[in-house]
Amino acid sequence: MGRGLYSCSFLYPRQLLWISGMIIFVLMVITAFFGYILPWGQMSFWGGMVITSLLSSIPLIGNSIVHLLWGGYSLSDVTLHRFYSLHFALSFVMLIFVILHILLLHENGSTNPSGVMIIFDKIPFTPFYVLKDMLTITLTLILLFIIAVWIPDLLGHPVNYVIANFSITPEHIVPEWYFWFFYAVLRSVPHKLGGLLLLISSLGVLFLLPFLAKNFKIRSTKFRPWFKIWFWFLLAVCFLMGWVGNIPVQEPYLNLSQILTLDYFFLLVGIFPCLGKIESFVYRANVLIFSNKL
Repeated sequence: MGRGLYSCSFLYPRQLLWISGMIIFVLMVITAFFGYILPWGQMSFWGGMVITSLLSSIPLIGNSIVHLLWGGYSLSDVTLHRFYSLHFALSFVMLIFVILHILLLHENGSTNPSGVMIIFDKIPFTPFYVLKDMLTITLTLILLFIIAVWIPDLLGHPVNYVIANFSITPEHIVPEWYFWFFYAVLRSVPHKLGGLLLLISSLGVLFLLPFLAKNFKIRSTKFRPWFKIWFWFLLAVCFLMGWVGNIPVQEPYLNLSQILTLDYFFLLVGIFPCLGKIESFVYRANVLIFSNKL
């Protein structure tokens, strides 16, 4: 996603390609959440309780949805079996969108660092990109194998080794590291429904990037210093939100998470659509100044 954002891969004519990739990302987040509950440890149990109970804030049908998802009035063995089925089934749904994503990629091809749309002189997908992707997959599998065999406790939370107990609440409920960003967004609003809407909006705004960037004339980040500053600032905000999401809900970190969440939306909704106009203005100003010097 970062590479696609940096190279502006979401611009015309690859809007559907970006949207399909975002759908895969959302499905991956949901599938990872269901898989996070499966160990049935203390942290997984209470993390699942917190996240699923957010749906109860939906007016009129919220409680019914939660009870249907739980299979009762609390997380239980029935819930565990349902989450296991959903975790398994969503993987195949994700596979369908991956195939669709590859087909859309073949429609217009990949972008290039120069940002210029080239019809001829393209590199074929097979065997070049197939071998490149296979190398990445192989290295990732080797890393996962090393973690699973030699250091399985590296990324786990110690509290999650305690069997789930609904009568004992952990002192600090924190999800796995890949959910810290979303957790920081969620708890930046004290209202349950507001936090849920903000969490959905943090993902939904990424779907709108192709439509917010209609006035972009230059695609390559190499020729867009203002866009490059914006990108690295956004990346720093996301990393800081991930760090804050791992810290207990207390001052000053609560205010910091609210400020960072506001910065995240301001960068994407406020500054991002105006970058094209800002860059055009700076370019024209530089041309005018340079022509006057001559």
